[in-house]
Amino acid sequence: MPNVQPLAREDLPQFEEIFSTVGENMGFIPTSLFTMGHVPEILGGFLALGGAVLQNPVIDGELKNLVSHAASAANGCRYCQAHTGATAANQGTDTAKIAAVWEFETSDLFTDAERAALRLAFHSGSSPNAATAEDFEECRKHYSEEQIVAIVAVCALFGYLNRWNDTMATQLESEPSEFGSEHLSGLGWQIGRHA
Repeated sequence: MPNVQPLAREDLPQFEEIFSTVGENMGFIPTSLFTMGHVPEILGGFLALGGAVLQNPVIDGELKNLVSHAASAANGCRYCQAHTGATAANQGTDTAKIAAVWEFETSDLFTDAERAALRLAFHSGSSPNAATAEDFEECRKHYSEEQIVAIVAVCALFGYLNRWNDTMATQLESEPSEFGSEHLSGLGWQIGRHA
């Protein structure tokens, strides 16, 4: 049971256009947005930041989704793991690749560039933060400074979401819940506090 009950979508008509866009991009609308909506300025600020991080073309969508999934996995947020996996699949990433994120160092499904970004994501999502200068040096072999900033921005955005959703015990929506059960449960994923 969530620690704060989310508002209904119709309670937040000022955000309807953004909710529609989020629904199209993700395949569902995160319950967390309806909880943030209790303070509309927080929701508005988050949506602006989320749009700037997730809608910019500096890195491609598949890499953003994989990085957000890796950072959330390292952090242990079951809600965000299910979300990022379901969103990646909804946007065309092979489910085998999503499930293999834990094995990115050895799986032939990943390029060296993806491995560098995922290593940084896992290390940045750990607590305490385990990102090293070597992680950045490896990323510089494959990415510009602008792209590295975009990668870290994805990790940081999901750091906020990981804390928000685990603290609020946000109820997981059916689409990502089904994705988690089908594709992530063999990796130890459970719905946990998000039921």
